[in-house]
Amino acid sequence: MDFEAWEPFYVQILKDFGFSRADDEAVAAELDRILAGTRASDADLRRLIRGKEVTVAGNGPNVEAEIADTRGVLLTADEATSVALASGRLPSVLVTDLDGNVADQLKANQEGTVAVVHAHGDNGPAVREWAPRFSGAAVATTQSRPVGGLRTFGGFTDGDRAVFLADHFGARRIHLVGFDFENPSDKDQDKRTKQRKLDWAYILLGTLERDDLDL
Repeated sequence: MDFEAWEPFYVQILKDFGFSRADDEAVAAELDRILAGTRASDADLRRLIRGKEVTVAGNGPNVEAEIADTRGVLLTADEATSVALASGRLPSVLVTDLDGNVADQLKANQEGTVAVVHAHGDNGPAVREWAPRFSGAAVATTQSRPVGGLRTFGGFTDGDRAVFLADHFGARRIHLVGFDFENPSDKDQDKRTKQRKLDWAYILLGTLERDDLDL
């Protein structure tokens, strides 16, 4: 999804949650500066994904039980990276807003996983702490209009952003594991807000109009 198609959804999300577009853009610019020179190109991501069967592992409470059902190229969202590593699987791509076990994400990136690191208005401290430590191929993403080296593929949470990325780069099929749109993780203190985010993820994935997504 290009930004022109994504922006109407983004504007609705800003209104729904009361987020600041200016804050999103400020943190994204900072992330772009930090990751300069380490990012992977669109061509790199396309080579990994285009025409292939892809499994996207979300960070739902069922991911540990479902991670074994991995087909083709593995993309992990946030803490699903830790689950994949623990089961002996190195993801091809991880998608993170640095809210999870980032040490495992750094390890995977060092071992060859492309890290797609996302900036939004309230993760500036995490960006400053963790983004400089990604030593492998990385991509800086934003929810707002991409400038500089920033990219926007669509999606709101780590899980659905990973699916949007797979769709954007031409995955032949996308298989979902570890997705639960009704039960926020126990680590989420504000479960009401998290549930609204999961609702948005479900709505957004439905706009892809793919018959291979079991939502």
